[in-house]
Amino acid sequence: MRLNLDSHCICRVPLEEADPLPPEDARVPARAGGLEMLYRMHRDRLLRFLERRGTPDQAADIVQRLFARLARTDVAPRPAIDAPDAYLRQAAHNLLRDDARAAERRSAHLHICLDDVTLVAPDPIAALEARDMLQRLEAAVAGLQPRTREIFLAHRVDGYSYGEIAFRTGLSVKTVEKHMSRAIARLGRQLGR
Repeated sequence: MRLNLDSHCICRVPLEEADPLPPEDARVPARAGGLEMLYRMHRDRLLRFLERRGTPDQAADIVQRLFARLARTDVAPRPAIDAPDAYLRQAAHNLLRDDARAAERRSAHLHICLDDVTLVAPDPIAALEARDMLQRLEAAVAGLQPRTREIFLAHRVDGYSYGEIAFRTGLSVKTVEKHMSRAIARLGRQLGR
């Protein structure tokens, strides 16, 4: 809109595409004044209310969404709200519940942020130490007497009980226990060095 100042009357001339918008365009409609006042009066209380509900990071977003919804419904004159504080708290609580339901549907509780997880790269020194320990263990087991080695491997690697080993080898359970004690003592001495 352009103002024609040549005459003493103000005439409206249509805007062209490159013309800036007039100042009247930046004005807030009169009906939004009540909503703005409501926002200014209750925003901080709503934020505290939502933060106490355990959503400090989402509180500002929920308050913003609440007032955005109220602004959308502000087309017709709205009936007066008797207790705006209670109304706004209940509306905020409903939005919070809706968010919780949506998060449950999306299984948001199973999501783990990549920043919260420490990624551990393979440690080459630990791998070398483990490989060295394994070689020492294999050498120590190979140095056992054949019967003792067979009993030790049957129990520790294959998972047989002393009774099952005794049955398989034809020895008594007491003899199997002696062989196991010898194997453990010898391995402890050799690997302890």
